[in-house]
Amino acid sequence: MKSAITGWGKCTPDNIMTNDDLSKFVDTSDEWIQQRTGVKERRFSHVNTSDMAEIAGKHAIACAGLNPEDIDVVILATCTPDSIVPSAAAHVQKKLGAVNASVYDVNAACAGFLYALEQGKAFVESNLYKRALVIGAEHITWLLDWSDRNTAVLFGDGAGAVVIEESKSESDGEIYSFSNGLSSDNLEILEIPNFGSAMDRFKTDEAARVRWTFDGQEIFKSGVRAMAQASAEAIEKSGLSKDDVDIFIPHQANIRIVEALEKKLGLPNATTIKKVHRYGNTSAASIPTAFVDALEEGEIKGGEIAVFTAV
Repeated sequence: MKSAITGWGKCTPDNIMTNDDLSKFVDTSDEWIQQRTGVKERRFSHVNTSDMAEIAGKHAIACAGLNPEDIDVVILATCTPDSIVPSAAAHVQKKLGAVNASVYDVNAACAGFLYALEQGKAFVESNLYKRALVIGAEHITWLLDWSDRNTAVLFGDGAGAVVIEESKSESDGEIYSFSNGLSSDNLEILEIPNFGSAMDRFKTDEAARVRWTFDGQEIFKSGVRAMAQASAEAIEKSGLSKDDVDIFIPHQANIRIVEALEKKLGLPNATTIKKVHRYGNTSAASIPTAFVDALEEGEIKGGEIAVFTAV
């Protein structure tokens, strides 16, 4: 059995913050941000992660010509859930009315959507579930330290979703192959350290605040290397060559990473989808929202071979 993406949808909050807006309370400027990140604006959500995920999921289900009760499993990729228990996916199930679905969250940070997509493919192709709703959703701005311009300028909120079903004809397309992995030697280069059982919950000083910490230079080097390697491996597993790829959708981390990855991977015939200027880095939501935008804006027309990659 083969699987295919049969529906898609997104939720990008209406609240837009431009670089000029941000510079009113963060020590930065539009020029500084664009030169370093390529970000021009980002979206800020006034609702929870599950609310954005519900909207994206609802659009994807309708796009597939289905009803919420037709969905067998909901897999939500996020590192910013509404709560630890119940899962954000449980909230999504309730809000959607997907009463017949098993549900769970996946946390693989910015790569989370691809892990969830691989699981959705495996469920459908094994016939364990017939229809999977896979969502990437993040409320990243909830975590931001507005005194740190290195992180405050990068991130935004949003959600994207796809429905996976059996591919019944050539026109449905096919999800080919994946290459996932982890190098645990440098876990400290990107952390939200004070969020979990390892944190000292009695500590109240500045160091105890929940926030991002990261090493931008090391993320750049290791991220470009890892995404190029994983992309090449996935292409090879599919029995294709780099020349066959028409569409390339990398994680929208920042424009420097995207352009360095383009150069290192070398896909001579591919159009690279770039939406970081519009949304910033939305972590697990970045690939599905970029995918939906590309479909809506005619950058993807159907029948192309696409590669997604994230780190």
